[in-house]
Amino acid sequence: MNKKLGFIGCGQMGQAMIQGMIDAGLVEAEQIAATALSDETIDFVTDEYGIQISNDNKRLARESEILFLAVKPYVYQGVIQEIRDEVPEDTVVVTVAAGITLDAMKEAFGKNVKVIRSMPNTPSLVGAGMSVLCPNDFVTKQELAEVMEVFESFGEAEVVEEKLMDTVPALSGSSPAFVYMFIEAMADGAVNEGFPRDKAYKLAAQSVMGAAKMVLETGRHPGDLKDAVCTPGGTTIAGVTKLEEEGFRNAVIQTMTACTERSRQLGKGTK
Repeated sequence: MNKKLGFIGCGQMGQAMIQGMIDAGLVEAEQIAATALSDETIDFVTDEYGIQISNDNKRLARESEILFLAVKPYVYQGVIQEIRDEVPEDTVVVTVAAGITLDAMKEAFGKNVKVIRSMPNTPSLVGAGMSVLCPNDFVTKQELAEVMEVFESFGEAEVVEEKLMDTVPALSGSSPAFVYMFIEAMADGAVNEGFPRDKAYKLAAQSVMGAAKMVLETGRHPGDLKDAVCTPGGTTIAGVTKLEEEGFRNAVIQTMTACTERSRQLGKGTK
C-alpha cells in the first residue's frame, strides 16, 4: 500500500494495529506517523516500531491520507476541535473507539468528512484481530477497500450497518477480556487440583483457540460441536450441567447487554 497513515493516539490499540500491519508487510514503518501526549510513550513507540511520532496533531492531520483517531471517546471532541481545519478533504478519517457515531463526527467537524467508524481488537497484535467497519456516504468503494486492506493485514474485517455498531464492542472489541477471564478461571480450577500453572494456561488457551477454529473452519453450529464432545454420562456433560446450573449462558448474555449499553452511553457523551 502506497499511503501515508497517521495515528492520533498510540496506546495499546494503536500499537497493536501498527505492529500488525508492519508484521504483515502491508506498509513500511516510514509510511506511518503517530502522536502521543507523554514523552514516555513517544520514546517507547520510537524504539519499538521505528515510526515517526511526536505531539503535533495538526501536522499529522495535514499529512495523513488515512487518519486513525485512536483516542478515548471522551477526548474526541477536543482532538477534532484541534484538527478539523487541518484535515484535507480527500483524507479518510477512521474512528477507533466505542460509541462514536458518524453523525457525531460530522457535527464535530462541522462539515462533510470521509469517515469510517471502526472497532478492532487487541489480538490484532498477533495477526488474529477481528475488526468491524462502517463507512459514511462520502467514502468511496475504493477508499473503503483500502481501509479494509489495512484491517485485514492483521486479522479479519467485516462491514456492517451502523445500527449494529454498538453491539460490536461486546461481541469482538471487549470480548477478548472475557475470554482471558475464562482461560484464567479454567487454569485456576486445574491448579486447585494440583496442575502446574504454566501448563494449565497452555492447555486452556490452546483448547479455546482450537474450539474457535473448529467453529470457523467447519461451519457447524456451536451447539452441534458441543454435543459431539458430550459423551452420555461422561465428564463433559457433567461440566455442561454445572455451567447451566450456575447460569453461565445468562451471565454471558447479560455481559453482552451491559457492554452494548455502555457503548451507547459513550456515544451520547461525545455529542
